[in-house]
Amino acid sequence: MLRGLRKASSNWIGKAVMAGVVGFLVISFAIWGIGDIFRGFGRSTVAKIGHTEITVEQFRTLYNDRLQQYSRQLGRPISADQARATGLDRAAIGQIFSEILLDERAPDSEVAKLITNDPTFRGANGQFDRARFEQIIRNAGYTEPRFVAEQRRLMLRRELAGTIGSGLNAPKALVEATNRYDNEQRSIEYVLLDRALAGDIPAPPPEVLAKYFDERKIMFRTPEYRKLVVVSLIPSEQARWIEISDADLKRAYEDHRARYVTPERRHILQIDFPNAEAANAAAERIAKGASFADVAKDLGKSEKDIDLGTVPKSAMIDRAVADAAFALKEGEVSAPVQGRFGTVLVQALKIEPEQVRPFEQVAGELKQELAAARAKSEIFDVYNKIEDARAEGKPLAEAAASLKLEARTVEVDRSGRDPAGTPVKLPDAQRLLAAAFTTDIGVERDPLQFEDGYIWYDVVGTSPSRERSLDEVKDQVEARWREQEIATRLEAKATSILDKLKAGATLSDVAAAEHLKVETLSGLKRGQASAPLSAAGVDAVFRAAKDAHGKAEGAQPPAEVVFRVTEIMVPPLDMASEDAKRTVETLNRGLSEAILAEYIARLESEIGLTINQSALNQVVSGGAGDGAN
Repeated sequence: MLRGLRKASSNWIGKAVMAGVVGFLVISFAIWGIGDIFRGFGRSTVAKIGHTEITVEQFRTLYNDRLQQYSRQLGRPISADQARATGLDRAAIGQIFSEILLDERAPDSEVAKLITNDPTFRGANGQFDRARFEQIIRNAGYTEPRFVAEQRRLMLRRELAGTIGSGLNAPKALVEATNRYDNEQRSIEYVLLDRALAGDIPAPPPEVLAKYFDERKIMFRTPEYRKLVVVSLIPSEQARWIEISDADLKRAYEDHRARYVTPERRHILQIDFPNAEAANAAAERIAKGASFADVAKDLGKSEKDIDLGTVPKSAMIDRAVADAAFALKEGEVSAPVQGRFGTVLVQALKIEPEQVRPFEQVAGELKQELAAARAKSEIFDVYNKIEDARAEGKPLAEAAASLKLEARTVEVDRSGRDPAGTPVKLPDAQRLLAAAFTTDIGVERDPLQFEDGYIWYDVVGTSPSRERSLDEVKDQVEARWREQEIATRLEAKATSILDKLKAGATLSDVAAAEHLKVETLSGLKRGQASAPLSAAGVDAVFRAAKDAHGKAEGAQPPAEVVFRVTEIMVPPLDMASEDAKRTVETLNRGLSEAILAEYIARLESEIGLTINQSALNQVVSGGAGDGAN
């Protein structure tokens, strides 16, 4: 069964549906690259799901809408190149196909009921407000038909998740195994064999070094380098060159003065009463010397019951009570106040006065904000000028110079290092390098969008990867050979010690003979490095039985650790604990998602899905495409 669940969960539509159920995920679909499911058909058709045909234009609209939704969720625009680089294109495609597969299953009457009952769309009278509904969905980028369709699909996905996946409970044996795997801890005694134990390593004879190099030439090749001209147009950088006058600063300070004001806050105590008579009686007691706290205590109220905390006036819901509380002097008690929820007495226990940050204190940050805002507003003008200059055939560096922008020339490999091995600071380096190493000299590419700005780049030179001679890298080769020789000696020493332990010797006896120190280590957990063990070394400890010996790699190679497992501790499983509840919830959700994916896979098999790969690529790449054959 588990194999079946695992197979089903790898299905691309199943995963896409689960993404809709459990949240926004970037998904890599296993089905990509399997050519026999992609069959070319009508030039204007992207896919067929059952009897439903999806045209290029329909799919383009759905795909662009989905990328816009992702952009809103991430808080920044996503280009077609970025979508392909991050796998968002596949997530969008899979979700679109899965939703079409499930579409039309929920009746319109139920969808209408779902929408009209949504509190988000209710007006001041508590009833569905069509104007409010239209405004909210319009601001979110939806048309009414598309929003209704989206809600229909969401309803169906929830019903599927609840119906197909409900009632699945992870067996206790699985919960216990998960608890053991996650929480088991081990203790060991060990000896560390570090590089000092390897002894002196003489320089290798020339023929040994040459043989070592010849067998590993690929390790010493130069990487491919590319010489790039890079121009960045980023508001935060442009802002440094923008002058803001004192008059503009002072005007902005006055316009936004509320930002720099911390309003008065008061520590408020409040006693509520069932009627005005009870409140008046309590007020008379306080006037005669009783404390506010004593009156509350006599009424059966604790300090927590009467303490509203230290709050600004705006945080108090009842306006009448707020006005009374903020009219009091420190320590003073109000007369009975008729509030929205009854009659109360309030006391201003402590007053924190309003604080205003003066202009001189905020001028620096305000200047940066104004400069950044102005730079942002000017970005598109500069962008257009650069693009116009490039359209006229001007080199990127010349176009940048005419606008007083810096054009940097750098030589880097794919990892962003220069020929000396020094990292080169680049804006949005990962995307820039990925793009630069997929183009060629003289090929003009669109700028990369970065934050609120742009990055232009031209490849002006390339240095192909090449083999280096031994003379060029002799020091590197000898250093690597020496490290390997140390590792070999330590490995042999560790094996020798382990053989003695397996023959019956104790670790302390062997350590004394080898002039090594026996140390202890506790609290080891799977997959977590703990000096002197690497994560892989810790995993080796967990493969050994109690009192068994073993060897493992050190956290800082070349190093070896020879150990004995002295204790295995598995915390008892308390099914009522929060940790156990989270484990059960995670396992149940995994089983539910696997069953749901299996159902979707079966549904896809029954209904049928064929995709026109050429037309699909046309939409995803944003190009004209060539249609299907």
